[in-house]
Amino acid sequence: MNDAITAAWRRAAGHQRRFDARFATYLDALTDPASSPLEIPRHGTFPARALQLVRELSLRGGKRLRVTLLHEAAALVTDESVPGLDEAAISIELLQTHGLIHDDIIDDAPTRRGGPSTYYAYRQDFPDRPDTALALAVLAGDLAAFLAGRVLLTGALPPDRALAMAAVQADAAAATVAGQLLDLERDFHPTPDTGLLHEVTEYKSTRYSILAPLRLGLLAAGADLAPHDGELRRYATDLGIANQIHDDWLDLFGDPEALGKPVGSDIRSGRRSYAVRALLAACDTGERRLLDEALGDPDCEADTLDRIRDIARAHGIDRQLRADADRHARQAAARTATWRQRWRPDAVAFFEHMPAWSVTRER
Repeated sequence: MNDAITAAWRRAAGHQRRFDARFATYLDALTDPASSPLEIPRHGTFPARALQLVRELSLRGGKRLRVTLLHEAAALVTDESVPGLDEAAISIELLQTHGLIHDDIIDDAPTRRGGPSTYYAYRQDFPDRPDTALALAVLAGDLAAFLAGRVLLTGALPPDRALAMAAVQADAAAATVAGQLLDLERDFHPTPDTGLLHEVTEYKSTRYSILAPLRLGLLAAGADLAPHDGELRRYATDLGIANQIHDDWLDLFGDPEALGKPVGSDIRSGRRSYAVRALLAACDTGERRLLDEALGDPDCEADTLDRIRDIARAHGIDRQLRADADRHARQAAARTATWRQRWRPDAVAFFEHMPAWSVTRER
């Protein structure tokens, strides 16, 4: 299994390297007034600055899990080059940029991917005009979302395929906004149940980070989604939960340098994550008092987080979260058991081993 996980990681890394070069070329052309396909206003600097910040955040990377899933989904059908995959990958990553910009506004997050968040970049630009900084960050996020739709509709895909893929992307975007709304509502529940957390994960991240890339890759390769959409959903749901639980583990127990952002953001923002829910359920009265004081305190100090981390370890929460993530990862892998009957075995093997890799990553 370790060799298989390593092979999956290498394939993912290869997709990431190729995509990052292609993405940089696209964004460089987009932000160059001489070559941009966009009609950028001649007067003023704000539109060009918004494009620049979208470019900067987009190129800082991340796991590019969506790009990997998209290419490997197409590989289920064919080992030949598939037109439209580059456009689909750019589209899904621009939608991710949109989500990150808006998430960082909601969370008042100063950093993202090892650099300033778009919101804080604007706050540095306009230190005496916070309302302007907020408005510009919202608009930059909106710009990324509209660009995500545009790239699919203006590529070289046949019109019917482009429309089908754009519909998948639009559905994913709408689901993500609904998930963000539910995410905010979740934090009004003192101790949300796991069913609510699973649904937040489903709508806020799974549908656009996993299910949409699967659908887009298969559509680009000419596959009919209808006979297989149910099993794709089940695979995506299990993988999405495994990913999110692992993300929550990383937020409390991970390495800030590897993550590119500080740990403890869920506690500082008061977010009822899988890790925070487990803490709330396990703490005794004195521990709960410390946790309640820290939850939602943006200035919560590092030593307080260290104490909370020690409490979590004493209750076995670090091991519990890892076990829960592993269980869902195994369930996702088991979903692929029948895929070999109709799809290419090497691509199926990737999806079989991808869940285990996703819950061992460091960022």
